[in-house]
Amino acid sequence: MEDKILNELKQIRQLLSELIGTAELPASEKFSKEAIAKAAKEFRKMSIERGEWISSDNINTVIKNVPWAYPGKFIIEQFGFKNYFRHMNKLYLNKKDLIALSQELKERNINLKEYADLLADQSKFRIRVTSINLSTGAKKSLHYKIPDELRNINSKPYSPAIEQLAKNEIETLMQDYKQFDLSVFINLHQGKTYALFKYESDLERYIEPKLRTYYEDWCFRFNYANDALKRILEIKTESEI
Repeated sequence: MEDKILNELKQIRQLLSELIGTAELPASEKFSKEAIAKAAKEFRKMSIERGEWISSDNINTVIKNVPWAYPGKFIIEQFGFKNYFRHMNKLYLNKKDLIALSQELKERNINLKEYADLLADQSKFRIRVTSINLSTGAKKSLHYKIPDELRNINSKPYSPAIEQLAKNEIETLMQDYKQFDLSVFINLHQGKTYALFKYESDLERYIEPKLRTYYEDWCFRFNYANDALKRILEIKTESEI
């Protein structure tokens, strides 16, 4: 019985060595890490040739409107895409899973390029707001020192007047949005609390500079007011606790 099992194991090992292409190697090298790694690379290469894996620069053949810059990296980071590997300094994503992702994006009515533009615009907005709030004055040597552990000894007052100012500005901007049909050039996202200017660099010559400035300024004011209102309501909640 033991001899039969050993013979079957030998046959299995032989089949495996033939499958991964190491049958001609010495017994000690047939299943070495190097041999298995080489076989894995060859298998991936064949899978790529069969079209089971899509390179990052060809994702647009499966998903329309992908961002032109590093689409594979974007999909992996934003959607937690796990079925991928790197070969010859290039990312390859599983075609079957890309198709499933594409279908769900379609069902959710998500344009991937516009989503990438939205994230980039939000990042720029945060940087601009931060630059406004930071003091631009040169640092001076101080004649005092506050202990590092001395912090947060102050309440955060809530002001109904400030809340109303933010709400009024949002209301006025929304009236302009409807009256001047700004939806042609501006999209509203995240429950209509974030505005994104539909800017296409290759169509720039067809938009008057004054209008472009107006649209960009409208977006900034709208996003700033909504961001401020969100923070005001957070402070209001904190003060009620």
